[in-house]
Amino acid sequence: MFDITEKPKQVRKAFLVGVYNQAGQRDEAESLLTELGSLVATLEIPVAGRLLIRVQTPSPRFFVGSGKAEEIYQRAKELEADVIVFDNGLSPAQQRNWEALSGLAVIDREEVILDIFARRAQTKEARLQVDLARMEYSLPRLTRAWGHLSRQAGGLGGKGEGETQLETDRRLVRTQIDRLKSDLGLVRIRRATQRKQRQRLPLPTAAIVGYTNVGKSALLKKLTGAQVLVEDKLFATLDTATRRVLLPSGQGLLLTDTVGFVRNLPHRLVEAFKATLEEAVVSDFLIHVLDASHPRVFEFYQTTMRVLGELGADSKRSLTVLNKMDLIRDEAT
Repeated sequence: MFDITEKPKQVRKAFLVGVYNQAGQRDEAESLLTELGSLVATLEIPVAGRLLIRVQTPSPRFFVGSGKAEEIYQRAKELEADVIVFDNGLSPAQQRNWEALSGLAVIDREEVILDIFARRAQTKEARLQVDLARMEYSLPRLTRAWGHLSRQAGGLGGKGEGETQLETDRRLVRTQIDRLKSDLGLVRIRRATQRKQRQRLPLPTAAIVGYTNVGKSALLKKLTGAQVLVEDKLFATLDTATRRVLLPSGQGLLLTDTVGFVRNLPHRLVEAFKATLEEAVVSDFLIHVLDASHPRVFEFYQTTMRVLGELGADSKRSLTVLNKMDLIRDEAT
């Protein structure tokens, strides 16, 4: 797996590529490409340029046609970009073909999100979840690596007789994946125990959910006065925080913040973060925070509901909170 955050420190530039299939999908593709730019900026990498392409039939070699592939490469070269970032997913073979054509690093949205999560993970639990997702993403892409996994993996076992370096690396990664899944199984057991302890309290529970950077942590801080991280960044919060709230009626409430969602959130991340996201599944109700000022607020609502559907929590009782209403009033005056 290519990690743009672990390369030598130097000025880097990214060239973004978005694709769409039908003319009516162009606006959505533009929005996704803009969001991709924000994701890349979160990694502190300047965006040198972008290109939106219509692709009616994906090519197995480059996803786009050979002519468009050459155009993308030339544009990136002219702008002195050293990484090409696709908004759509690329297969391992397509990534290898792109890197052979361009001599540049070529990644997709999923890898960008994984790198952001790797940077944001602060607790042991979050790091375990991110590591699992990254290992599962890396496994079919090991031919892109430089054969150094055996040195990183330390005491996972020796190289078998007649075993190639690639086979060794794959075996080591599978062993790490199994170990991470086992560790996360213990995390889920511990969380279940903690929830049982909270259930002994005569307090209802609520989970704050929503798109990334809509103000979920800010709401938790406002309601509880707790010192939780509040930043104007995508995926600023990966770790859950549960706090007790005293409502104006005098009723107590246990309130939990959760990781934010994003369009085209990799399924493997949803799976990896199930130990954390289960807080939404088992809560008595959800508080769904929306950025009322965003022009695509309904799409963000749908994205959150789709992820909740994957978790089996989309039919839970919910309260919708419209955040950033002051921005709407400012625009109206």
